[in-house]
Amino acid sequence: MKTTRIDLHNHTTRCNHAEGTVDEYIQKAIALGIDIYGFSEHAPMDFDEGYRLSFEEMTDYENDILTAKEKYKDDIEILLGYEVDWLPGHMDERVLGANVDYLIGSVHFIDKWSFDNPEFIGGWKARDIDEIWQAYFEATEAMAKSGYFDIVGHLDLIKVFKYLPKQDVRLLAKASLNAIKKNGMVLELNAAGLRKPVGEIYPSKALLEEAYALDIPVTFGSDAHSPEQVGFGYEEAVALAKEVGYSRAVTFKGRDREMVKF
Repeated sequence: MKTTRIDLHNHTTRCNHAEGTVDEYIQKAIALGIDIYGFSEHAPMDFDEGYRLSFEEMTDYENDILTAKEKYKDDIEILLGYEVDWLPGHMDERVLGANVDYLIGSVHFIDKWSFDNPEFIGGWKARDIDEIWQAYFEATEAMAKSGYFDIVGHLDLIKVFKYLPKQDVRLLAKASLNAIKKNGMVLELNAAGLRKPVGEIYPSKALLEEAYALDIPVTFGSDAHSPEQVGFGYEEAVALAKEVGYSRAVTFKGRDREMVKF
C-alpha cells in the first residue's frame, strides 16, 4: 500500500510573523515529496491582532490557497484551513463557520497571557509551574469539548521553554485526552518543538502513548513559518508515531476525515 506524506500545519506571511510566498512553500513541499500540504493560517480575532491575519484578509487568504490548489493540482494536494486560538469570548463565527478543509484548535493563552511567546517569558517567574500546566490542560479540555475543531494543535506546547511540572504530565493531561477522544478530534505530531528550547516534538512520547491507548488518531505538521521549515522534522515525527504503534494518519477534505498509511 502506498504511503502518503502529510503536512497540515503551516503558515503564510499574512500572520505577520512568517516569510516566503505561498508558491515557495508549495514548491518546497513538492521537492520533498509531500503528497498533501495544508495551509492553516492564524485565524483572525479581536485580540493579539499583530500575530494573525485580519478579518478583512480572510477572503484574500482563502482565494490565495484555492488558486494555488488549482495551479498545483497535478503535483500535490493543497488543503485550506485555519489555526484558531482557543480564547473564550474572542472566537468568531466567521472563522468557526468558514468553508475550509479543517480547523486546528490551539491553546496559546492562559488568562490572555501568551505563555509560548518569548516576549512574555517573564510570566513564568510569577506563577506556579504546576498550576500553569494544570490551567493549560484545562483549557485544552474545554477546547476539545467545544466541538468546534478537527485537530488539536501541538498538544503539550506548554513545555516549550522547558519549565516542567513536578506532577506526572500524563495525569495532568488525562481529562483533556479523554475529551479529545470523546469529541472525535485528531492529534497532530507537530515538529516545531524540535526548533524550540524544549527540543522535542509535540506531544511527548508519554502523551502519545496515552493517546494511542485511547485510539486517538494522528496527523502531521511542521508548523512552518518559512519555506525552509516545510517538512521540518517529518522523519522524526513518523519514527515517533511508529514507535508508539501508529501506522495511519488523518487527512481532511471539507471537514471530512480520511485515513491514509504513512
